[in-house]
Amino acid sequence: MNKQTTMLALLLAAASFTAGCTSETGSKPSDQTATQPPSQNNSHKNTQAQAQPDPLTDERTKAALATTVMKNNSGVQEVTNMNDVLVVVNKQRNLQSTFEPSDLVEPNIPFSFKEKSPRKMMRKEAATALEELFAQAKAENIDLLGQSAYRPYSMQKSVFARLTKKYGSEEKANAVSAYPGQSEHQTGLAIDITSKRMGNTLEQTFGDTPEGKWLAANAPKYGFIIRYPKGKESITGYAYEPWHIRYVGKTVAQEITEKGITLEEYLSQ
Repeated sequence: MNKQTTMLALLLAAASFTAGCTSETGSKPSDQTATQPPSQNNSHKNTQAQAQPDPLTDERTKAALATTVMKNNSGVQEVTNMNDVLVVVNKQRNLQSTFEPSDLVEPNIPFSFKEKSPRKMMRKEAATALEELFAQAKAENIDLLGQSAYRPYSMQKSVFARLTKKYGSEEKANAVSAYPGQSEHQTGLAIDITSKRMGNTLEQTFGDTPEGKWLAANAPKYGFIIRYPKGKESITGYAYEPWHIRYVGKTVAQEITEKGITLEEYLSQ
């Protein structure tokens, strides 16, 4: 091999060695880039997660007092979300006389009376929660009895007429009972609770009994609130009723109870 050929061979070998090194070391930055934490992507995902709507906020907005009522042809304010579990029915917010929930069932709980009656009916979701509430009460030796749940418009009309006669005026009767169309009982989401200790009556002293205290403390765990609490008469429009519980769902019930507010206040926040 002549000198010129030898030099060419050496140059080719050197070039091959250099190319191999470059390829090997050049792959490392590529690997490092692939294993770098995708901070930008994670940031984007976190932003998306934070932007997800809160179902509870949406539910509250949907049931807000200002947007769920309208005047009928007679100028009476009627609720527009009568099938919502957060529906508010009170002295300013009426149900139509023909309204009747489509999913009424009879909860499997003891009542203070044996005969068949609409007063034993509740909407299915509320009835299921009530059965769980009563089961826990029984497990803790707490004696509870259902007294009056669903009332159609016609039944509330009779109740109010009876109380008007008892108290001497509609105004006095309206402090403890609703005009027909303004009763929560028509929603199928409310029930009055009593006990044998109370002689199956509905009195404010129920709140001072072991049964009344247990109910106030435990009802929110099952989605119920004391609908007409003490000290909130100017907001609810009714006197304190420790026996009247209303289904609103567990999360809402617990928040309302923890804050010491009413359903009206909750939906006005």
